[in-house]
Amino acid sequence: MLSFLNRKKQAIGLDIGSSALKEAELRPLTKGGYELVSLGIEEVSPDCIVDGVIISKLPVSEAIDRIFTGQGIKNERVMTSISGHSVIVKKISLPAQSDEELSESIHWEAEQYIPFDITDVNLDYQVLGENTATGNLDILLVAVKKDKITDFSSVVKMAGKTPVLVDVDAFALQNAYEINYEPNSQDTVALLDIGASTMTINIVSGTEFLFTRDVGVGGHQYTEFLQKEFNIDYAQAESLKHGQEIENIDATEVKRVLESVTEIICLEIQKTYDFFKSTTTVEHIDRMLVSGGAAHTTGLIEALSRKFEIPAEKFNAFKKIKYNPKKFPSSMIADRAADFAIAIGLAIRNPEE
Repeated sequence: MLSFLNRKKQAIGLDIGSSALKEAELRPLTKGGYELVSLGIEEVSPDCIVDGVIISKLPVSEAIDRIFTGQGIKNERVMTSISGHSVIVKKISLPAQSDEELSESIHWEAEQYIPFDITDVNLDYQVLGENTATGNLDILLVAVKKDKITDFSSVVKMAGKTPVLVDVDAFALQNAYEINYEPNSQDTVALLDIGASTMTINIVSGTEFLFTRDVGVGGHQYTEFLQKEFNIDYAQAESLKHGQEIENIDATEVKRVLESVTEIICLEIQKTYDFFKSTTTVEHIDRMLVSGGAAHTTGLIEALSRKFEIPAEKFNAFKKIKYNPKKFPSSMIADRAADFAIAIGLAIRNPEE
């Protein structure tokens, strides 16, 4: 949808998350669709990227290098994306005007919607169309703090790669949804990407973007709560989170701790839904697709479906992506389908468009 750097040819999709970096490379097929060329993942220490902010650049750039080396990737052009409090995405309405006039006025109009100094952000926008009820133009406005873009592009450069596009997580997620689920205009779907420290909530109707919000909760909270409750290390807590048992730890107590964090996540989703419904005529969300590492947390998907009384399932980022099962075992593809939604959404992008 929107980007902040140069655009040329197909590039590598790189999701720089708080707990892991995920890489996807796709090849457009002549008859339509995409084929998976490479898929890589490298975990990073929890203190390298905190709440979406890169604290230690060298370990992150080294992880990028390990992915490219390990996967034998020759293409050095990289597309990545960002989320969190440094990103503002808002639908606004402006009087109908020419492209030239809009380009001049958008900067001044944006100031009232952006809680940062306008000189500290990169602005982009997309005209969604004319509102038939008001005659105004519906515009999607995006502002991202410049230092956030610089941080993410600089770790890519440190790894010897070329950053060609910086997108927004919510848009990458929607790209992956559209290509894999081919939505019809009647479906209103909540796309939840729950990473280690940030949850991106994106609500779409068919292929129309409606609303997005980033919330500072995620999979790390499950891990932290388990560590504190049972006085265990990070690796043990991660194992418990994903349904494995540890000697002398009561499975019932583990379930109770997991459910307490799930309740926090549900409350944030509920707040988001309530706000969304107060600003739109959309009355009902039909289903929920959950991606990100936290999608694997025991009981989360079921709890979401129960709480919001709609179908909820893991996002399948490879649903319509062709792949060679000799190179990418089907079991691995199934296990990783929810993890790579943003990386796939980025890899789909043609930077020339």
